[in-house]
Amino acid sequence: MVNFIMDSFKIYTKEDIKVYVKPRKGETKLGEKIQILNGPLSAQHLKIFEAKVVLLGIPEDIGIRANYGIGGAKTAWPTFLTAFLNLQQNIFLNGEDILLLGHFEIGEPEEDNIESLRQKTALIDDLVSPVIETIVKAGKIPVVIGGGHNNAYPIISGTSWALSQKINVINIDAHTDLRDVDEGRHSGNGFSSAFAHKLLAGYTGFGIHQNYISETLMNYSQNNPVKLVYFDDFLSKDQSPINTFKSITESVKSPCGLEIDLDSIAGVLASAATPSGFGLNEVRKMILATAKKFCYLHLCEGAQKLENGQTDLFIGKTLSYLVSDFVKALHLRSAVLL
Repeated sequence: MVNFIMDSFKIYTKEDIKVYVKPRKGETKLGEKIQILNGPLSAQHLKIFEAKVVLLGIPEDIGIRANYGIGGAKTAWPTFLTAFLNLQQNIFLNGEDILLLGHFEIGEPEEDNIESLRQKTALIDDLVSPVIETIVKAGKIPVVIGGGHNNAYPIISGTSWALSQKINVINIDAHTDLRDVDEGRHSGNGFSSAFAHKLLAGYTGFGIHQNYISETLMNYSQNNPVKLVYFDDFLSKDQSPINTFKSITESVKSPCGLEIDLDSIAGVLASAATPSGFGLNEVRKMILATAKKFCYLHLCEGAQKLENGQTDLFIGKTLSYLVSDFVKALHLRSAVLL
């Protein structure tokens, strides 16, 4: 019998975010204007707010460790908040367009073994899905900061339930995360779990590294509604990743979610960090060109500090650029340059 600590979702108050915001005379920080729920989490209550984007965090690395990965992704959320909430409030980015909801508080299983970690990952699924469902039912767009890529499954399920239909997903990633669901839940089978539960209409893996796709995964891809675009092809062919991404995005039917695994970006700290991958500015351009297509954004696997001691001083800013680009590209407000 494996025992687990009770988990919950913490809804933020103004006092909760004050510790992150650093006011300065003559400036207004995003955290001073960002919207806070100030009440119970329900679709009806969320609808009151004009903000279209709902921002929340899943600071855990249990699903990653359940996939034999290096822990540390739970450190990304607080450093992201410090960077994001201190961005400038201006005509380009307005805090009133964003509701900062809160984060999941997830305890460790009492036993640190693969079986316990995978059982706990399944419990995280059950915790996350209803919150995402509530946000989408309110007509809002969840922007989720992880955490492991295991959370793709409950985000997909919550979105699918809210819309009462299967959805499509585009995943910018070095890996497919389509591993065998019979292994138990972990960060490597979020999308195959969504297929198994008939929540996904189609999956596009964008930037997949050929060195990390097995014959089993290749066969799975050929027998399911899966399209793989290999990063290696951009190296060997005169082909623009940004234009290719735009073309693929236009061809995928809505509703469609956008997944970005930070290990797809060269030099960003993650459990499976890579020296070869997309540049941060390339991914930013992809978001800026296509954000209006997506019903959610999930940024996962990034870490400020891994269990092996590696650190990334820029992860908060990296995530902030990606989130602010997404919000700007939605054209939530018609800013006029003065």
